[in-house]
Amino acid sequence: MTAPRNRAQQAAVEFITRHRSERLEALTDRLVKAIENENPGYQDSIRVPHDDLRLSCHDNIDRVLQMLAEAISGAPSRDHTDAIFEPARQTGRRRAEQGVPLDDVLRSFRFGGRIIWDDLIEHGRDVLPPEVVPEIGTRLWEVVDQTSAEVASAYHHYERSAVRADERRRAMLWEGVLSGRTGQPGFIAEAARVLDLPVEDDYVVAVSAELDIPLAQSRLSPHASAWVDRADAVVGVIALREPCANEATAALRRLAAVPPGRLVGVSGIVHGLAGVADGYRQALLALRARAGSSGLSRYDECLPEALLLTSPEIADDLVRMWLDPLLALPPAEARDLLRTLRAWVACGGSTVRTAKAVPCHRNTVINRLRRVAQLTGRSLADDAPPVELDLALRALATRSLR
Repeated sequence: MTAPRNRAQQAAVEFITRHRSERLEALTDRLVKAIENENPGYQDSIRVPHDDLRLSCHDNIDRVLQMLAEAISGAPSRDHTDAIFEPARQTGRRRAEQGVPLDDVLRSFRFGGRIIWDDLIEHGRDVLPPEVVPEIGTRLWEVVDQTSAEVASAYHHYERSAVRADERRRAMLWEGVLSGRTGQPGFIAEAARVLDLPVEDDYVVAVSAELDIPLAQSRLSPHASAWVDRADAVVGVIALREPCANEATAALRRLAAVPPGRLVGVSGIVHGLAGVADGYRQALLALRARAGSSGLSRYDECLPEALLLTSPEIADDLVRMWLDPLLALPPAEARDLLRTLRAWVACGGSTVRTAKAVPCHRNTVINRLRRVAQLTGRSLADDAPPVELDLALRALATRSLR
Protein backbone atom coordinates (compact mmCIF):
# COMPACT_ATOMS: atom_id res chain seq x y z
CA MET A 1 0.00 0.00 0.00
CA THR A 2 1.38 3.42 -0.96
CA ALA A 3 1.92 6.29 1.46
CA PRO A 4 -0.81 8.54 -0.05
CA ARG A 5 -3.25 5.67 0.27
CA ASN A 6 -2.32 5.32 3.95
CA ARG A 7 -2.87 9.02 4.47
CA ALA A 8 -6.28 8.74 2.79
CA GLN A 9 -7.21 5.88 5.09
CA GLN A 10 -6.05 7.78 8.13
CA ALA A 11 -8.09 10.80 7.10
CA ALA A 12 -11.15 8.60 6.65
CA VAL A 13 -10.71 6.94 10.04
CA GLU A 14 -10.32 10.32 11.75
CA PHE A 15 -13.41 11.66 10.00
CA ILE A 16 -15.56 8.62 10.86
CA THR A 17 -14.43 8.72 14.50
CA ARG A 18 -15.26 12.43 14.70
CA HIS A 19 -18.52 11.87 12.84
CA ARG A 20 -19.48 9.17 15.34
CA SER A 21 -18.99 11.59 18.23
CA GLU A 22 -20.68 14.58 16.63
CA ARG A 23 -23.54 13.04 14.61
CA LEU A 24 -24.67 10.05 16.70
CA GLU A 25 -27.70 11.77 18.25
CA ALA A 26 -28.84 13.31 14.96
CA LEU A 27 -28.44 10.00 13.13
CA THR A 28 -30.43 8.27 15.86
CA ASP A 29 -33.28 10.78 15.52
CA ARG A 30 -33.36 10.37 11.72
CA LEU A 31 -33.40 6.58 11.91
CA VAL A 32 -36.12 6.45 14.57
CA LYS A 33 -38.30 8.75 12.49
CA ALA A 34 -37.75 6.71 9.34
CA ILE A 35 -38.55 3.44 11.10
CA GLU A 36 -41.69 4.73 12.81
CA ASN A 37 -42.98 6.31 9.58
CA GLU A 38 -41.95 3.74 6.99
CA ASN A 39 -41.61 0.33 8.67
CA PRO A 40 -44.99 -1.41 9.26
CA GLY A 41 -43.79 -3.62 12.11
CA TYR A 42 -42.90 -0.58 14.23
CA GLN A 43 -45.98 1.57 13.69
CA ASP A 44 -47.65 0.15 16.80
CA SER A 45 -46.03 2.11 19.63
CA ILE A 46 -47.42 -0.34 22.17
CA ARG A 47 -45.48 -3.20 20.57
CA VAL A 48 -42.17 -1.27 20.42
CA PRO A 49 -42.17 1.80 22.70
CA HIS A 50 -40.44 4.89 21.33
CA ASP A 51 -37.76 4.94 24.04
CA ASP A 52 -36.98 1.27 23.42
CA LEU A 53 -36.58 1.89 19.70
CA ARG A 54 -34.42 4.97 20.20
CA LEU A 55 -32.03 3.21 22.56
CA SER A 56 -31.65 0.34 20.10
CA CYS A 57 -31.00 2.69 17.17
CA HIS A 58 -28.51 4.77 19.20
CA ASP A 59 -26.44 1.79 20.35
CA ASN A 60 -26.43 0.02 16.98
CA ILE A 61 -25.43 3.13 15.01
CA ASP A 62 -22.64 3.73 17.52
CA ARG A 63 -21.31 0.18 17.05
CA VAL A 64 -21.63 0.30 13.25
CA LEU A 65 -19.57 3.49 13.06
CA GLN A 66 -17.00 2.05 15.45
CA MET A 67 -16.62 -1.12 13.35
CA LEU A 68 -16.56 0.94 10.14
CA ALA A 69 -13.58 2.95 11.43
CA GLU A 70 -11.84 -0.27 12.44
CA ALA A 71 -12.46 -1.83 9.02
CA ILE A 72 -11.03 1.22 7.18
CA SER A 73 -7.97 1.21 9.45
CA GLY A 74 -7.25 -2.40 8.50
CA ALA A 75 -8.00 -3.88 11.94
CA PRO A 76 -8.94 -7.60 12.03
CA SER A 77 -12.63 -8.40 11.72
CA ARG A 78 -14.54 -8.90 14.95
CA ASP A 79 -15.55 -12.43 15.89
CA HIS A 80 -19.33 -12.91 15.97
CA THR A 81 -19.15 -13.61 19.71
CA ASP A 82 -17.54 -10.22 20.40
CA ALA A 83 -19.31 -7.92 22.87
CA ILE A 84 -19.47 -5.23 20.19
CA PHE A 85 -22.42 -7.12 18.69
CA GLU A 86 -24.38 -7.20 21.95
CA PRO A 87 -26.67 -4.27 20.99
CA ALA A 88 -27.54 -6.13 17.77
CA ARG A 89 -28.18 -9.36 19.64
CA GLN A 90 -30.28 -7.55 22.23
CA THR A 91 -32.31 -5.94 19.44
CA GLY A 92 -32.94 -9.36 17.89
CA ARG A 93 -34.07 -10.84 21.21
CA ARG A 94 -36.29 -7.89 22.10
CA ARG A 95 -38.01 -7.68 18.73
CA ALA A 96 -38.67 -11.43 18.73
CA GLU A 97 -40.16 -11.10 22.21
CA GLN A 98 -42.29 -8.17 21.06
CA GLY A 99 -43.51 -10.05 18.00
CA VAL A 100 -42.02 -7.76 15.35
CA PRO A 101 -41.54 -9.71 12.10
CA LEU A 102 -37.88 -10.42 11.41
CA ASP A 103 -38.16 -8.92 7.91
CA ASP A 104 -39.19 -5.60 9.46
CA VAL A 105 -36.32 -5.76 11.95
CA LEU A 106 -33.78 -6.32 9.18
CA ARG A 107 -35.42 -3.61 7.09
CA SER A 108 -34.69 -1.19 9.92
CA PHE A 109 -31.00 -2.08 9.75
CA ARG A 110 -31.02 -1.40 6.01
CA PHE A 111 -32.63 1.96 6.77
CA GLY A 112 -29.81 2.58 9.20
CA GLY A 113 -27.12 1.71 6.66
CA ARG A 114 -28.64 4.05 4.09
CA ILE A 115 -29.01 6.93 6.56
CA ILE A 116 -25.44 6.52 7.84
CA TRP A 117 -24.11 6.47 4.27
CA ASP A 118 -26.06 9.54 3.19
CA ASP A 119 -24.92 11.42 6.28
CA LEU A 120 -21.26 10.45 5.77
CA ILE A 121 -21.33 11.66 2.17
CA GLU A 122 -23.17 14.87 3.05
CA HIS A 123 -20.77 15.86 5.82
CA GLY A 124 -17.61 14.37 4.32
CA ARG A 125 -17.92 15.83 0.83
CA ASP A 126 -15.15 18.37 1.45
CA VAL A 127 -13.19 16.26 3.94
CA LEU A 128 -12.90 12.72 2.67
CA PRO A 129 -10.32 11.89 0.00
CA PRO A 130 -12.30 10.81 -3.11
CA GLU A 131 -10.28 7.62 -3.55
CA VAL A 132 -11.39 6.24 -0.16
CA VAL A 133 -15.12 6.89 -0.57
CA PRO A 134 -15.90 3.63 -2.47
CA GLU A 135 -14.10 1.63 0.21
CA ILE A 136 -16.14 3.35 2.93
CA GLY A 137 -19.34 2.33 1.15
CA THR A 138 -18.20 -1.27 0.73
CA ARG A 139 -17.03 -1.57 4.31
CA LEU A 140 -20.17 0.07 5.66
CA TRP A 141 -22.47 -2.48 4.04
CA GLU A 142 -20.21 -5.31 5.14
CA VAL A 143 -20.57 -4.10 8.72
CA VAL A 144 -24.35 -3.67 8.34
CA ASP A 145 -24.63 -7.21 6.92
CA GLN A 146 -22.53 -8.63 9.73
CA THR A 147 -24.60 -6.80 12.34
CA SER A 148 -27.86 -7.89 10.69
CA ALA A 149 -26.69 -11.50 10.80
CA GLU A 150 -26.24 -11.22 14.57
CA VAL A 151 -29.74 -9.73 14.87
CA ALA A 152 -31.25 -12.62 12.90
CA SER A 153 -29.28 -15.21 14.88
CA ALA A 154 -30.46 -13.79 18.22
CA TYR A 155 -34.03 -13.50 16.90
CA HIS A 156 -34.10 -17.17 15.83
CA HIS A 157 -32.47 -18.28 19.07
CA TYR A 158 -35.22 -16.55 21.05
CA GLU A 159 -37.88 -18.13 18.85
CA ARG A 160 -36.43 -21.60 19.36
CA SER A 161 -36.20 -21.02 23.11
CA ALA A 162 -39.78 -19.77 23.19
CA VAL A 163 -40.97 -22.81 21.23
CA ARG A 164 -39.15 -25.15 23.62
CA ALA A 165 -40.62 -23.32 26.61
CA ASP A 166 -44.08 -23.52 25.04
CA GLU A 167 -43.63 -27.23 24.36
CA ARG A 168 -42.55 -27.81 27.96
CA ARG A 169 -45.56 -25.87 29.21
CA ARG A 170 -47.91 -27.82 26.94
CA ALA A 171 -46.34 -31.07 28.14
CA MET A 172 -46.88 -30.05 31.76
CA LEU A 173 -50.50 -29.14 31.05
CA TRP A 174 -51.06 -32.46 29.28
CA GLU A 175 -49.60 -34.32 32.25
CA GLY A 176 -51.84 -32.38 34.59
CA VAL A 177 -54.98 -33.06 32.55
CA LEU A 178 -54.26 -36.77 32.10
CA SER A 179 -53.16 -37.37 35.68
CA GLY A 180 -56.07 -35.52 37.27
CA ARG A 181 -54.29 -32.45 38.66
CA THR A 182 -57.23 -30.34 37.56
CA GLY A 183 -58.23 -29.11 41.01
CA GLN A 184 -55.42 -26.57 41.17
CA PRO A 185 -56.67 -22.96 41.00
CA GLY A 186 -56.61 -21.65 37.47
CA PHE A 187 -55.29 -24.92 36.00
CA ILE A 188 -58.42 -25.84 34.06
CA ALA A 189 -58.72 -22.38 32.53
CA GLU A 190 -55.08 -22.34 31.41
CA ALA A 191 -55.25 -25.90 30.06
CA ALA A 192 -58.39 -25.05 28.11
CA ARG A 193 -56.74 -21.92 26.67
CA VAL A 194 -53.43 -23.53 25.70
CA LEU A 195 -54.92 -26.78 24.38
CA ASP A 196 -57.81 -24.88 22.75
CA LEU A 197 -60.49 -27.02 24.35
CA PRO A 198 -63.77 -26.13 26.09
CA VAL A 199 -63.90 -26.42 29.88
CA GLU A 200 -67.36 -27.90 30.43
CA ASP A 201 -68.18 -30.00 27.35
CA ASP A 202 -68.57 -33.77 27.41
CA TYR A 203 -65.51 -35.67 26.20
CA VAL A 204 -64.28 -39.03 25.06
CA VAL A 205 -60.61 -39.96 25.24
CA ALA A 206 -58.90 -42.11 22.60
CA VAL A 207 -55.59 -43.95 23.01
CA SER A 208 -53.58 -45.89 20.46
CA ALA A 209 -50.05 -47.26 20.44
CA GLU A 210 -49.50 -45.63 17.05
CA LEU A 211 -51.61 -43.06 15.25
CA ASP A 212 -51.23 -40.44 12.53
CA ILE A 213 -52.12 -37.30 14.47
CA PRO A 214 -52.83 -35.02 11.45
CA LEU A 215 -55.10 -37.74 10.03
CA ALA A 216 -56.84 -38.13 13.40
CA GLN A 217 -57.40 -34.37 13.63
CA SER A 218 -58.83 -34.39 10.12
CA ARG A 219 -61.18 -37.33 10.77
CA LEU A 220 -62.42 -35.73 14.01
CA SER A 221 -62.52 -32.21 12.58
CA PRO A 222 -66.20 -31.51 13.38
CA HIS A 223 -65.21 -31.82 17.03
CA ALA A 224 -62.76 -29.75 19.03
CA SER A 225 -59.89 -32.09 19.81
CA ALA A 226 -56.30 -32.07 21.03
CA TRP A 227 -53.72 -34.81 20.50
CA VAL A 228 -50.37 -35.61 22.08
CA ASP A 229 -47.74 -38.19 21.20
CA ARG A 230 -46.54 -39.58 24.53
CA ALA A 231 -43.77 -42.09 25.13
CA ASP A 232 -46.22 -44.98 25.49
CA ALA A 233 -49.15 -43.99 23.26
CA VAL A 234 -50.89 -41.31 21.23
CA VAL A 235 -53.71 -39.71 23.23
CA GLY A 236 -56.63 -37.75 21.83
CA VAL A 237 -59.09 -35.68 23.87
CA ILE A 238 -62.28 -35.09 21.89
CA ALA A 239 -65.00 -32.62 22.87
CA LEU A 240 -68.37 -33.98 21.74
CA ARG A 241 -70.63 -31.74 19.73
CA GLU A 242 -73.63 -34.06 20.20
CA PRO A 243 -75.22 -35.45 23.40
CA CYS A 244 -73.88 -38.94 22.68
CA ALA A 245 -70.58 -40.12 21.30
CA ASN A 246 -71.96 -41.89 18.21
CA GLU A 247 -70.49 -39.55 15.63
CA ALA A 248 -67.07 -39.40 17.27
CA THR A 249 -67.06 -43.17 17.80
CA ALA A 250 -67.85 -43.77 14.14
CA ALA A 251 -65.02 -41.48 13.08
CA LEU A 252 -62.61 -43.26 15.44
CA ARG A 253 -63.74 -46.62 14.11
CA ARG A 254 -62.96 -45.50 10.56
CA LEU A 255 -59.61 -44.17 11.76
CA ALA A 256 -58.74 -47.52 13.34
CA ALA A 257 -59.59 -49.28 10.07
CA VAL A 258 -57.14 -47.22 7.98
CA PRO A 259 -54.63 -49.77 6.56
CA PRO A 260 -52.76 -51.55 7.98
CA GLY A 261 -55.26 -51.23 10.84
CA ARG A 262 -54.63 -50.40 14.48
CA LEU A 263 -56.23 -50.80 17.89
CA VAL A 264 -57.81 -47.69 19.39
CA GLY A 265 -59.06 -47.69 22.98
CA VAL A 266 -61.94 -45.32 23.66
CA SER A 267 -63.34 -44.18 27.00
CA GLY A 268 -66.92 -43.70 27.99
CA ILE A 269 -68.31 -40.16 28.06
CA VAL A 270 -66.76 -37.99 30.78
CA HIS A 271 -67.77 -34.47 31.73
CA GLY A 272 -65.46 -31.51 31.26
CA LEU A 273 -61.70 -31.27 31.24
CA ALA A 274 -61.78 -32.24 34.90
CA GLY A 275 -63.10 -35.66 33.87
CA VAL A 276 -60.49 -36.34 31.19
CA ALA A 277 -58.17 -38.14 33.64
CA ASP A 278 -60.89 -40.74 34.26
CA GLY A 279 -61.45 -40.99 30.52
CA TYR A 280 -57.74 -41.52 29.94
CA ARG A 281 -57.69 -44.35 32.49
CA GLN A 282 -60.73 -45.94 30.83
CA ALA A 283 -59.22 -45.67 27.34
CA LEU A 284 -55.98 -47.28 28.51
CA LEU A 285 -57.93 -50.17 30.04
CA ALA A 286 -59.94 -50.57 26.84
CA LEU A 287 -56.68 -50.66 24.86
CA ARG A 288 -55.14 -53.25 27.16
CA ALA A 289 -58.30 -55.37 27.20
CA ARG A 290 -58.09 -55.96 23.44
CA ALA A 291 -54.29 -55.92 23.04
CA GLY A 292 -53.08 -57.87 20.03
CA SER A 293 -56.18 -57.13 17.97
CA SER A 294 -57.20 -54.16 15.84
CA GLY A 295 -60.24 -51.97 15.52
CA LEU A 296 -62.09 -50.01 18.17
CA SER A 297 -62.09 -51.16 21.79
CA ARG A 298 -64.74 -49.31 23.79
CA TYR A 299 -64.47 -49.17 27.55
CA ASP A 300 -68.18 -49.77 28.04
CA GLU A 301 -67.92 -52.97 25.98
CA CYS A 302 -65.02 -54.52 27.91
CA LEU A 303 -65.89 -53.76 31.54
CA PRO A 304 -65.22 -57.32 32.77
CA GLU A 305 -61.68 -57.23 31.34
CA ALA A 306 -61.17 -53.74 32.73
CA LEU A 307 -62.25 -54.96 36.15
CA LEU A 308 -59.87 -57.91 36.00
CA LEU A 309 -56.96 -55.77 34.80
CA THR A 310 -57.42 -53.44 37.74
CA SER A 311 -57.82 -56.34 40.21
CA PRO A 312 -55.06 -58.79 39.31
CA GLU A 313 -55.29 -60.65 42.65
CA ILE A 314 -58.98 -61.42 42.10
CA ALA A 315 -58.27 -62.40 38.51
CA ASP A 316 -55.62 -64.87 39.68
CA ASP A 317 -58.01 -66.31 42.29
CA LEU A 318 -60.69 -66.90 39.64
CA VAL A 319 -58.22 -68.70 37.38
CA ARG A 320 -56.92 -70.75 40.29
CA MET A 321 -60.40 -71.87 41.40
CA TRP A 322 -61.90 -72.54 37.99
CA LEU A 323 -59.15 -73.26 35.50
CA ASP A 324 -55.96 -74.44 37.22
CA PRO A 325 -57.17 -78.09 37.23
CA LEU A 326 -57.67 -77.84 33.47
CA LEU A 327 -54.33 -76.14 32.87
CA ALA A 328 -52.60 -79.02 34.64
CA LEU A 329 -53.85 -81.47 31.99
CA PRO A 330 -51.89 -82.41 28.87
CA PRO A 331 -51.94 -79.39 26.47
CA ALA A 332 -54.21 -80.95 23.84
CA GLU A 333 -56.90 -81.93 26.36
CA ALA A 334 -56.66 -78.58 28.18
CA ARG A 335 -57.02 -76.77 24.85
CA ASP A 336 -60.18 -78.69 23.88
CA LEU A 337 -61.81 -78.14 27.29
CA LEU A 338 -61.01 -74.41 27.35
CA ARG A 339 -62.26 -73.91 23.79
CA THR A 340 -65.49 -75.69 24.64
CA LEU A 341 -65.96 -73.68 27.84
CA ARG A 342 -65.46 -70.37 26.00
CA ALA A 343 -68.00 -71.34 23.34
CA TRP A 344 -70.47 -72.60 25.96
CA VAL A 345 -70.29 -69.32 27.91
CA ALA A 346 -70.55 -67.26 24.70
CA CYS A 347 -73.60 -69.30 23.64
CA GLY A 348 -75.37 -68.66 26.93
CA GLY A 349 -75.16 -72.27 28.10
CA SER A 350 -76.76 -73.82 25.00
CA THR A 351 -75.03 -77.12 24.24
CA VAL A 352 -76.61 -77.21 20.78
CA ARG A 353 -75.17 -73.85 19.75
CA THR A 354 -71.88 -74.70 21.46
CA ALA A 355 -71.56 -77.85 19.36
CA LYS A 356 -71.95 -75.77 16.20
CA ALA A 357 -69.46 -73.17 17.40
CA VAL A 358 -66.65 -75.57 18.44
CA PRO A 359 -67.58 -77.57 16.20
CA CYS A 360 -68.25 -81.02 17.52
CA HIS A 361 -71.14 -83.33 18.43
CA ARG A 362 -73.50 -82.13 21.17
CA ASN A 363 -72.69 -85.21 23.24
CA THR A 364 -69.02 -84.27 23.07
CA VAL A 365 -69.88 -80.89 24.53
CA ILE A 366 -71.86 -82.52 27.35
CA ASN A 367 -69.04 -84.95 28.11
CA ARG A 368 -66.49 -82.15 28.22
CA LEU A 369 -68.64 -80.11 30.56
CA ARG A 370 -68.96 -83.12 32.86
CA ARG A 371 -65.18 -83.52 32.74
CA VAL A 372 -64.71 -79.88 33.78
CA ALA A 373 -67.21 -80.26 36.60
CA GLN A 374 -65.39 -83.36 37.80
CA LEU A 375 -61.97 -81.66 37.71
CA THR A 376 -63.09 -78.42 39.39
CA GLY A 377 -65.73 -79.81 41.74
CA ARG A 378 -68.13 -77.15 40.49
CA SER A 379 -71.52 -77.69 38.89
CA LEU A 380 -72.07 -76.58 35.31
CA ALA A 381 -75.84 -76.49 34.94
CA ASP A 382 -77.33 -76.41 31.46
CA ASP A 383 -78.34 -72.94 30.21
CA ALA A 384 -76.69 -71.18 33.16
CA PRO A 385 -72.96 -70.52 32.77
CA PRO A 386 -71.61 -69.23 36.10
CA VAL A 387 -70.50 -65.61 36.09
CA GLU A 388 -67.33 -66.65 37.89
CA LEU A 389 -66.45 -69.03 35.04
CA ASP A 390 -66.94 -66.27 32.47
CA LEU A 391 -64.67 -64.00 34.51
CA ALA A 392 -62.10 -66.75 34.99
CA LEU A 393 -61.87 -67.31 31.23
CA ARG A 394 -61.49 -63.56 30.67
CA ALA A 395 -58.89 -63.39 33.45
CA LEU A 396 -56.86 -66.12 31.77
CA ALA A 397 -56.95 -64.18 28.51
CA THR A 398 -55.81 -60.96 30.21
CA ARG A 399 -52.81 -62.50 32.02
CA SER A 400 -50.46 -61.63 29.17
CA LEU A 401 -51.77 -58.04 29.14
CA ARG A 402 -50.71 -57.08 32.63
